[in-house]
Amino acid sequence: MTITLVNPEGLPEVDAYRQVSVATGSKLVFIAGQVAWDADGATVGEGDLAAQVEQCYLNVGTALAGVGGSFDDVAKLTVYVVDWTPDKMPQLMEGLGRAAARLGVTAAPPASLLGVAALDVPDHLVEIEATAVLG
Repeated sequence: MTITLVNPEGLPEVDAYRQVSVATGSKLVFIAGQVAWDADGATVGEGDLAAQVEQCYLNVGTALAGVGGSFDDVAKLTVYVVDWTPDKMPQLMEGLGRAAARLGVTAAPPASLLGVAALDVPDHLVEIEATAVLG
């Protein structure tokens, strides 16, 4: 496995992600920010943060598979959420959980969550990008 996820002693343990990832592979993969588009470019889950998170996550999985990778290879996720407030966390986690279940993965790499004013189009509520390392 090219990625080892760690919660070092002295840092808080968070269920949704690990504090550190150690990469030992040789090929870096940068997945562009994925929004809630289906394969035809139609927005999925208009107005529904959980549904959009799920679609974004599935799109990241599709992108990884397209280059021979999987969520096991993800070193870091960055999540951008329009008008973020902490009360949106349950919807975010619901979408991540549904996508992880559909993909059969437990993805918990280090992650950054950033609130933004807007994304590419008004219908998009979230965007997720990934950095992976393949062996």
